[in-house]
Amino acid sequence: MSNPLPVNSILHGDCIEVLKSLPENSVDLIFADPPYNLQLRNDLYRPNMTKVDAVNDGWDKFTGFEEYDTFTRDWLSACRCVLKETGTIWVIGSYHNIYRVGSIMQDLGFWTLNDVIFIKNNPMPNFRGVRFTNAHETMIWAQKKPGAKYTFNHQSMKALNDDLQMRSDWYLPIATGKQRLKVNGRKAHSTQKPEALLYRVIMASSNPGDLVLDPFFGTGTTGAVAKKLGRDWIGIERDKKYIKVAQKRIDAVRKADEESLHVEKRKQARVPFGSLLENGMLKPGQTLYFARNGTRAKILSNGHLRCGKMTGSIHGVARSLMNDAPANGWEVWFYKDKNGNKIVIDELREKLRSDERSNV
Repeated sequence: MSNPLPVNSILHGDCIEVLKSLPENSVDLIFADPPYNLQLRNDLYRPNMTKVDAVNDGWDKFTGFEEYDTFTRDWLSACRCVLKETGTIWVIGSYHNIYRVGSIMQDLGFWTLNDVIFIKNNPMPNFRGVRFTNAHETMIWAQKKPGAKYTFNHQSMKALNDDLQMRSDWYLPIATGKQRLKVNGRKAHSTQKPEALLYRVIMASSNPGDLVLDPFFGTGTTGAVAKKLGRDWIGIERDKKYIKVAQKRIDAVRKADEESLHVEKRKQARVPFGSLLENGMLKPGQTLYFARNGTRAKILSNGHLRCGKMTGSIHGVARSLMNDAPANGWEVWFYKDKNGNKIVIDELREKLRSDERSNV
């Protein structure tokens, strides 16, 4: 008999061992902010000779890349076991570690959906003036295996972005001021992430009632935002002083009311691709162009496409061209207008919907 899930609680211990104690295929979303292996050797000082409060914690120290890679492979493997087939994982890092993390994720079978750049509105300057100011961190968003259905709340992301499709470059401030947790006047945690970052991650890739797990919980940003947004959560943390701060923080959070949490997805009238032919927006024999490499396909009279030896729907042919990765045909096929400009066919679908609404 499997152990019950310890939802909405912080589990004390080593994340790899704790993850192994959790049921397999039980978590909807993982956000991981692992040690970056910054390899800092010396103290850093500002031009006025005041010491910079840098990341020099013991948990970020490794003997070398081999030890760090072994650690990374072990915790990612454990995360993959607890992640549902339909689940996704976000891992954040800097140039010190993200390329090694990404390579290991691919080796373990994760399928990358996006890399998202967290661009800091207020980064720490490069005090020595020997490099560019490091103003961003990179997040890898991946699913457990390619082709599985996963959660992406596209309309919610558009709504957060003034009804414009959200891009993969996120301009957000780092955690400062009242949001930066302190103990006895000092930062409670050296790498506390801003709540705005977790708000987007959780809104984008989970639904109310889903279970969100953070294996490097720290001061509990993931749990605080998850609770606010009506998600269940589990945090794993080995340092008791962080647990104490995180629990106090999360206890003070109020969950949003049910009406505000259950955002109704915009219901759009279904438009078959064949409707574009029936309404004369596209014609049999016309050429469509695939977004990735410009591969051509001919429109058949029944609404299918013929591309080389392949024949099928706009979605099926697109998937074949992408080695069976998920594909929305409306977003990856383009036609040429009378001026020779390539335009995504989804614009024709939206025009048809608009015409139908105006005729109601």
